[in-house]
This record gives sequence, C-alpha cells and structure tokens, in this order.
Amino acid sequence: MKLATAEEMQGLDRRTIEEIGVPGIVLMENAGRGTADFMAQELGSFRGKSVLIFAGPGNNGGDGLVIARHVHQRGGFPHIFFLVDPDRLKGDAAVNCRIVRRLGLPSQVVDSGEALERAVRQLADIHLRHPVHSLVDALFGTGLGRPLEGRFLAATRQINSLKQKYGWPVVSVDIPSGLHADSGQVLGGAVEASLTVTFGLAKPGHFMHGGPLTGTLHVVDIGIPPQVVEEAGLAGVLLDRGIGSLLHSRPRNAHKGTCGHLLILAGSEGKTGAALLCARGALHSGAGLVTLAVPYRLNQIFETSLPEAMTVPLPSTATSLSARDMDLIVSLCKGKKGIALGPGLGTDAATEELVLRLYREMELPMVVDADAINLLARHRDSLLDVAGPRILTPHPGEMARLTGRTTGDIQADRLAAALWQGDRGSHCQIITVLKGAGTVIGSTDGRWAVNASGNPGMATGGMGDVLSGIIGGLLVQGYGPWQAACLGVYLHGAAADLQAEGSGYLASEVAAMLPRAMSILAGKANPGKGCCKTGA
Repeated sequence: MKLATAEEMQGLDRRTIEEIGVPGIVLMENAGRGTADFMAQELGSFRGKSVLIFAGPGNNGGDGLVIARHVHQRGGFPHIFFLVDPDRLKGDAAVNCRIVRRLGLPSQVVDSGEALERAVRQLADIHLRHPVHSLVDALFGTGLGRPLEGRFLAATRQINSLKQKYGWPVVSVDIPSGLHADSGQVLGGAVEASLTVTFGLAKPGHFMHGGPLTGTLHVVDIGIPPQVVEEAGLAGVLLDRGIGSLLHSRPRNAHKGTCGHLLILAGSEGKTGAALLCARGALHSGAGLVTLAVPYRLNQIFETSLPEAMTVPLPSTATSLSARDMDLIVSLCKGKKGIALGPGLGTDAATEELVLRLYREMELPMVVDADAINLLARHRDSLLDVAGPRILTPHPGEMARLTGRTTGDIQADRLAAALWQGDRGSHCQIITVLKGAGTVIGSTDGRWAVNASGNPGMATGGMGDVLSGIIGGLLVQGYGPWQAACLGVYLHGAAADLQAEGSGYLASEVAAMLPRAMSILAGKANPGKGCCKTGA
C-alpha cells in the first residue's frame, strides 16, 4: 500500500481539482459519505441514535458537515459543535454549512472553553433522548503542523474524556486531531480514536510509534484518479500483507547450495546468544547455509548450541573479534552471498578496526547491527564510503549515536531519521531500518516504508539479533537489499503476531515461527487464531 505525506496528499488533491477538473466539493462529498458508510458498517445503524460532531475551521470540519447530513438522511440525529464561528467558514466547508443550516440540523458554537463545558453538560440530555452512536472528530486534518491550544486542545480532551467515561466510540476524520500526519507526534494533545477514516491514501503518521491513537484504520477512495497517484512518484509504502507478492517460490529441485550462504561475524564473551539468535533468524528464513566466524575460545559454545550452523574459530581472536584475522575473514567471504555483522560483537579497539575495514572494503551486501553500529558511529563522516550495499538496523538510541542527535530527536521524526543519508549521495545503496513500534525503513535512493506488523511483546532482548539474521538470510537467497529489508521487517513482526499477545515469548520462538509466517504470507497456510493484525 502506498503512503503519502501531508504535502504529497495536498498535491494529489490540488492536481485532481485544478488539472483533472474534479470539483473540490465532490471530493469532500465522497470523503464524508465514505466515512458515514464505514461508521455504519463498523458501529451499526444510525437510525434513532445521536451522532455528536465536533467541526473545526477547515476542510476537515467540512467533511464533518457532510457526515452530519448523511447521518440525518439515514434516520440518525446529528448534533454539530462548531469550534469556530460557522459564518467564517470558507470554500467547500461554507457550502456544506449552508446546507446543514437549511436542513435545520441542530448545532451550536463552542468558540471558548466555557462554551465547550456548557455544551458537554448538555450531552447527557441528548443521550437520554437518543442514545449516542458515536463522536466524530472533524477538528483538524493532515495539514496540522502546530501544537493545539485553547478551545481546540480542550475539545480533544473532552472527546477523550467522553470516550473513557461513557464508552462512546470516537471516529476521527482523516487523522486523529493533534496527530502529526508525517511523524506521528502528538502536537500538544490528540484525540484517541476508535476508528479513523482517511482519504485517498494512508499517511505515515497513522502507523508511527505503532499507531496507538489511530484505532482501526480505513482508507476511502474519494475520486483521485489512479494516474494522478502513479504520476506523483510516491516513494513511501506500508508494509502489510501485500508484500507477500515479493516472496520467491522455491523450485522443487532446490538444495542448500542454491539457497544462499550467509557469513555471520558476531558474538563475544558474554554475548554468544546474540550471534546464535542471528543464525537462527537466517536459518529459519530459508538460508541454505550459515557460517559463524567466532572467537576461538568460544567456538565450542556455538558448535554445541546450533548444530545446523557451521563455525570457523578465528585463531587470532580469543574472546572478541579482531582485525588480526582480517585476511582469514576475507577468504571466508568467497562463495558467500552476504554478511551479517554486529550482534554481540563487543566494542574493543581491535574489533573497531575490523568493523570499519569490513564496512568500507567488502563488496558483498552486508547487514550491520548492534555493536557494529555503535563502532561505526565513531566514524560518522565516512559512513558513505562503502564498496557494496549496506543495511543498517539501529534502534533509536543507536540511531542517535549514528547521527549525533538525541534519542528524543529521533523519535520526534522517525521518517526523517530513517532518511538521514538520503540527500548526501552514495555510489552504493545504504538502507536504514529504524527499529521500534512502526519500524521505518529509508534508503539513499529516496524510498521509504513503514511496517504494520508486530506487537508490544517484541520488547525483549534478542529480537533485533533475529531480525538481522532474517534480513541476511533473505539477502543470500537472491532478494535485493530493499526487498530483503522490507520482507525481513514484516516477517519478523508477523512471526511475533503468531505468538500469544502480550509479553513472555522469546526471540528464539519468533525465529522458529518464521516458516509459518512465510507460508501464510505466501497464501500456503491458513492464518488461524493469533495471526498478524496487519493491513489497513
């Protein structure tokens, strides 16, 4: 599924109106009617019930007025709360305001905090006359870029309070008011929606930070022609079940030699588990062969813990990898299709030298994670100087170290953080997988993606190590770096979604669930109970 930033969505609307000739009021009508249709589908008939609509100053408020009219036509009782003087509405919103006035639909202006409090006190009487079907948040849409304040902030708080106190469902129009459409950041305060109905295309903010305020998301086609979307060259996508189309079918005569060989450089004293989890991720994602290059004193741990993987003890490395074994490591790369570097590696000076040389000099595609990222962060000015494709998989703290920013800065705009090298240029593709709720993937070629799979139970040690192995395992099977990164991130979350909801499952259990997740994604198995809740 394609995603559009707020600016891109405004461009699509503008071109549809100005170049194609579809009137803006037609788009608004389609948006409001489509929202009403979905509300009825999800929450039941409007007949005999009240719908309380909070209308803001722009087109989002106009959409709310269209919803009010369709509620009325279907036997419901809309009640409109104008957060601005309706006489000040402009354009298509003003046209719809005149319509609802001529229909005599009940409304009142709540242009102050005091007026809002008085209006809220009347809701009990409204509910007694006609039970409340839902609250409609039509305050602000995707164009909001400033913090909410005054009566608008008070309105979002009242909507949330009514939802919590009475259990009334909240439907947000386009995006929960107060939620930034691109970054998913809360601008002072935001509505906590039960349902969000967005228009044309979903926005990255719906999914950032796991999309906790969006609720169930539904996308309504408002009449933007497909060729307008196609010609816009949108770079963003949502990783949902549709990514299954990228999965390769393995031929019946496949063997381990045709399914790729991954070299893993990972592990140090006290951190052997990270390397083993990486290897499990690679093997369970379908890699034909996996070789672990490990410190010689730790080799027995690896040989006895994971019999399906091969090991090579590095003779100059006792407990953590060292540049002294660079020549042997280079020779090990022959016949391999990719490298995974970093899980549990340690941060010794000799390891730092090895990581820097491998990152810069090896032509093989490379997944770079954990300690390798922390070591590379000491050399930020040379991160574009690489001989082959690179996939970096930082969590927000590691991303902060890579960029010299704070973790708070990274989390405030995860999309911009994932695209941190997009305008600096590189002769080789560098992809950044910024992990977290709503993992974001950005590439130096401008492409970006937001993941929809996964759940909070993944917040436990070892998950990132498994992800590195999955991506590395896909790389060696012939997937390009972008495909491997996107498929790996989605499958990682989908495998976790097959586990019990909540906490308590292990990273190794997620790795073991990968074959089933891949079968489901390929349409070869029934999702059954507990399948991933992705898509929109």
